[in-house]
Amino acid sequence: MAGRSGTDDVPAGVKPLDEIERDIAANTRAFVIGPYLQRRGAAADANQRSFAARLDEAVGLAAAIDLFVVEPISALLTALRPATYLGKGKVEEIAERITNEEIGLVVMDCALSPVQQRNLEKAWGCKVIDRTGLILEIFGRRARTKEGALQVELAHLNYQKSRLVRSWTHLERQRGGFGFLGGPGETQIEADRRVIQERMTKIERDLDTVKRTRSLHRASRKRVPYPVVALVGYTNAGKSTLFNRLTSADVLAQDMLFATLDPTARAIKLPHGARIMLSDTVGFISDLPTQLIAAFRATLEDAIEADVLLHVRDLAHDDTQAQAADVQAILRDLGIDPDDGQRVVEVWNKADLLVGDEHDRQLALAELRPVASRPVLVSALTGEGVDRLTDAIETRIARSRPVYRLTLEPGDGKSLAWLHSNGEVLGREDAEDGALALTVRLPPEREGAFGARFPQAERQG
Repeated sequence: MAGRSGTDDVPAGVKPLDEIERDIAANTRAFVIGPYLQRRGAAADANQRSFAARLDEAVGLAAAIDLFVVEPISALLTALRPATYLGKGKVEEIAERITNEEIGLVVMDCALSPVQQRNLEKAWGCKVIDRTGLILEIFGRRARTKEGALQVELAHLNYQKSRLVRSWTHLERQRGGFGFLGGPGETQIEADRRVIQERMTKIERDLDTVKRTRSLHRASRKRVPYPVVALVGYTNAGKSTLFNRLTSADVLAQDMLFATLDPTARAIKLPHGARIMLSDTVGFISDLPTQLIAAFRATLEDAIEADVLLHVRDLAHDDTQAQAADVQAILRDLGIDPDDGQRVVEVWNKADLLVGDEHDRQLALAELRPVASRPVLVSALTGEGVDRLTDAIETRIARSRPVYRLTLEPGDGKSLAWLHSNGEVLGREDAEDGALALTVRLPPEREGAFGARFPQAERQG
């Protein structure tokens, strides 16, 4: 992972991230197992997606780090086993298949305890990672900035700290104590935990420095107060493709879960002259590990402080409603009201994938919504609906902009041109003598120049 640092400080029992990446090499033969708890045929947990959809997503996560998934296996459970998560018979059945298929890695689409992970590795004779470990691995590969690298390492060390119970033989040794007679000293596992904690403390200090730098950047942007518009949404909903479409940038955009991780911001000019700062953020996902929510809160500060949020949804996905609910839940955790139509715009993306009459049906459904909270149907790939989206952004930004009334002398074309270039002319009345009575709306960054040029203007409202 680019930007990774401090691996020399990681204790012998805990593998550094780059070594784990080598262990999970490209094209490793893998099983992806969906061990889902059910009661009377329905999910017994908070995730209301179909079991097939959840397993498909887990396979997509595995593909994001180039694993060769030999077969996805659904294991529907009536109860969880404390020792192995799965029942004894299922563990033995899968062990036989692992041997026959020469499997090197098993991905469990759940959160395993350290003991369960160790017991499954013993039973199956191969490496086992859970959903948290898999997402950490993806984030580790995607992070490119110093901040992203530090956040991944912090989350990973926090995750690894609880897994020092694994069967590394050196963890049982004791070091000599202090004093003349020595004494029992500390075990290697205690020393390793101490070293991990020291490394985590150092990373947290480094992150505080990065956060202060980002705060300074935000403060400097506020001095040139472009409104901030942030893209949020489920991973692979098409945020980066839409970002590229709006900014003509070249951000990585692939049909892959978590194709991009680090936030990207660009200043752009909208069709009616408004300038905004557009920010692309990390994608959300269901059952996002708590370590990552905490670690990446700083990354999401652009979204938290944004003037307008574009909630990008993959409308062609079978689970688009469940994905939207997951995103809305995370927004609420961040203190953002997803139902605030003034601030949040739902962007129904991938219109190009809607077949038959479904495209027209979704467009009609959007038109039935109140104007203040109307979704915008777009295709980031083809550009369909992008003009409607920029109109929706400008409408929301304009509500907070000052409106002025002023009169221009006859023939003052230079001032009229300045107003058209720097603001938005909302109304014009031509007097018989050639004077112009204008109603104009201005971006905040142009108010100073406007006031100096047109001291006679009267602010409305």
